[in-house]
Amino acid sequence: MVELWKRTNKEYFFFGILTVLLFLLNSFDKGQFGFNSRKALYSISYVICALIINYILIPKFLYKKKAKIFFLLLILSITVVIIFEEFVVEKILLASSHGRGFNLFWTLLDVLPPLAFLVGFKFSWDAIEKQKRIDSLSRLVVESELNFLNSQINPHFLFNNLNNLYAYALENSPKTPKIVLSLSSILRYMLYDCREDRILLSKEIRNLKDYIELYHLQFDDKGKVNFNIEGNLSQLKIAPLILMVFIENAFKHSYASQLNNILINISIKITDKTLYFTCDNNYSNNSNTNDLSKGIGLKNVKGRLDIIYSEKHELTIEDKNNMYKVFLKVELE
Repeated sequence: MVELWKRTNKEYFFFGILTVLLFLLNSFDKGQFGFNSRKALYSISYVICALIINYILIPKFLYKKKAKIFFLLLILSITVVIIFEEFVVEKILLASSHGRGFNLFWTLLDVLPPLAFLVGFKFSWDAIEKQKRIDSLSRLVVESELNFLNSQINPHFLFNNLNNLYAYALENSPKTPKIVLSLSSILRYMLYDCREDRILLSKEIRNLKDYIELYHLQFDDKGKVNFNIEGNLSQLKIAPLILMVFIENAFKHSYASQLNNILINISIKITDKTLYFTCDNNYSNNSNTNDLSKGIGLKNVKGRLDIIYSEKHELTIEDKNNMYKVFLKVELE
């Protein structure tokens, strides 16, 4: 309510400025270099008519889909202004000094431009306010969708790792405490550090190292993981949990499809403010790998990239020769 009151007051303020300008311009007689009382009276009638059109006819009829009534009342309002000019101002008030013959064409040329100017302001103002509301609603939709996508990523990650933890616990593996500790560290990062829309890239990479270590504990001697970082991270920021989904996908499918010779290459390179991320993993054809690019995690991260970095990212995913390759380029803040 307060915001609406502020917007209305601001609109009246600018309308008042336009009214004063119109009154000054229309009331000044260039030929005699002075104030013209006849034109001043005309200006008052234009302003009153514009107020009626702008704040009664437009909101109550035109915006409520009552176009026929609006145009009838609009014609009636203009007719009243013409009658006031020709038969009140000209014939009665100023008959002795400024009377003139009635000519509808020239009268319309006098009446319509100032009315169009004042009424046009109302349409322009309403269009700007409407666009602001549309932009605000669009931001709310984007934020809601982004929150929904984020809410799906954490349970997805937790579900996969709890399954692995359960399997090691059943075997009484000595790695179980380390896995619990690593998982706890990552969940703490997700719960507390990832509340911001953007986090420091250095924090995200630290979390990725913990994440890779978590999966590496489960590998034993079944394969090799290479993780390389190049460039100056400085104070660059990135949306959290973007890169982790690709790494999780690589570990999950490479580890699930083969018992040994696992190979995962992860590379992060920073050039100026652009991040180049690659993640390659091998897999075996003996397992079901048809849905590598159709999982919940990948679907969600694609949605997040489209929302957060709509025109500032490139994502390429290739699946050939038993190698699954992800390339991501992102312009960071």
